[in-house]
Amino acid sequence: MYRTINNGELRRIHIGQEVIMSGWVQRSRDLGGMTFVDLRDRYGITQLVFNLDINSELCHKARNLGREFVIQIKGKVIARASVNKEMLTGDVEVEVTEMNILNKSKVPPFTIEDQTDGGDELRMKYRYLDIRRNPIKNNILLRAKISSETRKYLNDNGFCEVETPYLIKSTPEGARDFVVPSRMNQGEFYALPQSPQTFKQLLMVGGIDKYYQIVKCFRDEDLRADRQPEFTQIDCEMAFVEQEDILNMFEGLIRHLLKEIKNINIGEFPKMTYDDAIRLYGSDKPDIRFDMRFVEMNHVCQNNDFSVFDSAELVVGINVKGGASFSRKQIDKIIDFIKTPQVGGGGLIYCKYNHDGSLKSSVDKFFSEEDLNRWIDVCKSSRGDLIFIMAGSERKTRKALSTLRLHVAELLGLRNPEIFAPLWVVDFPLLEWDEETNRYHAMHHPFTSPKPSHISKLDSNPGEIRANAYDLVLNGNEIGGGSIRIHDKELQSLMFQHLGFTESQAKAQFGFLMEAFEYGAPPHGGIAFGFDRLCALLGGQEGIRDFIPFPKNNSGRDVMLDAPSKIDKDQLNELGLDNK
Repeated sequence: MYRTINNGELRRIHIGQEVIMSGWVQRSRDLGGMTFVDLRDRYGITQLVFNLDINSELCHKARNLGREFVIQIKGKVIARASVNKEMLTGDVEVEVTEMNILNKSKVPPFTIEDQTDGGDELRMKYRYLDIRRNPIKNNILLRAKISSETRKYLNDNGFCEVETPYLIKSTPEGARDFVVPSRMNQGEFYALPQSPQTFKQLLMVGGIDKYYQIVKCFRDEDLRADRQPEFTQIDCEMAFVEQEDILNMFEGLIRHLLKEIKNINIGEFPKMTYDDAIRLYGSDKPDIRFDMRFVEMNHVCQNNDFSVFDSAELVVGINVKGGASFSRKQIDKIIDFIKTPQVGGGGLIYCKYNHDGSLKSSVDKFFSEEDLNRWIDVCKSSRGDLIFIMAGSERKTRKALSTLRLHVAELLGLRNPEIFAPLWVVDFPLLEWDEETNRYHAMHHPFTSPKPSHISKLDSNPGEIRANAYDLVLNGNEIGGGSIRIHDKELQSLMFQHLGFTESQAKAQFGFLMEAFEYGAPPHGGIAFGFDRLCALLGGQEGIRDFIPFPKNNSGRDVMLDAPSKIDKDQLNELGLDNK
């Protein structure tokens, strides 16, 4: 028997008991005639004590232990002379009577501590060591709990978990597919699924009216901190539902997770149309933990012989509560931030409403105090506030101001990761115009249903059509998105036509789905949640990498396995591939 109790479980009630424990050596300390060793496993740390006077041979053996040695000990639980209130096991220690070294360890390439000296690439190369650290270990345990609670909620609500295939057909829409060559059908390829979208719709046709799957998906696209080439979704679909049914069901899921994981109670989720989100926040995933809504200011800023405003399509501002306390140096840093290439702003105008009632702007020579008071009125500013104003083309200016809004909120500490503000964004455009291809693309995917009252606009005004689509936003991050699907063959054919598919292309790519619709497809809709991102947010972070057990780096490489890699020439020949 390697252990009778786990590290991290010993308490005062165990004093006097003999225990067997196993784990890794966290650290050791020699203090005269005593040697202390911290023994670690997944469950915590226990202090071991070796007494030179009682067993000198055992004590000398302990003094030769290296970090991360794997050991087994037998000993008696005793009260600690000096209690450590920082440890759950800090009231007790184990006086060791026997020790067995199960495996030695090389010196780790970085410290196995909460605050490590290892960089991202080094930690990913030795991810199995990184997982021993509490921050990564706890993230993985959190992920497991969220997965378990998700299944519990969906199972309790009558959903059926169904596995769908990983080797599927490649489709041209969306991001790039990862493709897999077929040995038995040379010259032909499978694709790894970007989502199980068509399969879950086929399950609805098959009568599995409530489906879910916690599923791996794959996209061959450029990466960033919150993207991975393989990622996990909570994928769900329901039959005989309208949009409100979906929203109610999955509000319940998020409420359940927040309660079980964070012990936070959340009521009804607010809703906002896509158009209002863009108008008020410049983003379709606004962070509503704080205010700072956009205020359109063309009517109070233009026609004052200030060309920056007068030539702009849009003049828009935000009111920063308490922002008048920003120094000129702080404001200059904010202006520099706006001008960085990733933000792309041309500049920034500000107006301080000081606590004494005075007004100070960066454009005082163009605007009178009466003009500035109009700014104060339209922005509903109070003494001590600061107005930031940007001007330019509408789309670019809203986007830049949205980035500024988040940046200022970060500076003011308004993005508390322990506060959760969910929001449904609804009524997305069905189609968006692509300048490069000179045609419309589906904003979500080609199976999204238009609003019934908008179907007639497909021929006349396709850009004005609103979709039966919805995103769930949490703290400024899109955590889920879905739609009511098209379940009628004729409407689906019309949609493919407007997306530039010829009849033969549509049949080749999606003929199986179109045929299924001819056998009594029910009304249906669903949603998919980004599971990695959801785990990160519930863990108090926005980057997903530390919540994935074995992630890829920003180049899509697994630096631990050194993948992707070249394969043997014989393998290529078997697949019928040229190995040049």
